[in-house]
Amino acid sequence: MSTLMTAEFFVKPEKVDEFMGLLKGALPDTRGFAGCESVDVHVNQDDPGHLFVLGKWGHRSQHETYFAWRIESGMIDALEPFLTAPLKISYYDEHPEI
Repeated sequence: MSTLMTAEFFVKPEKVDEFMGLLKGALPDTRGFAGCESVDVHVNQDDPGHLFVLGKWGHRSQHETYFAWRIESGMIDALEPFLTAPLKISYYDEHPEI
């Protein structure tokens, strides 16, 4: 069963456009990474600096491998100057029986 992953970004208002460009450039690699089934970016209508990324991965461990690669490549550190709060990542299991 797939794992649903969410990532919340809280971006400085003056950096939103630049941050979106950075994401647009990075997401093709994300979508092509082993285990990634889908990744969608959502922007809060009332706060354009609050981005919610919804990802579907084959297994949590596949996203964790991907995230470790992003850390090693320096991408996560590169995001820090754009953010007003730490990146928040959460994982969810589907419960189709409910």
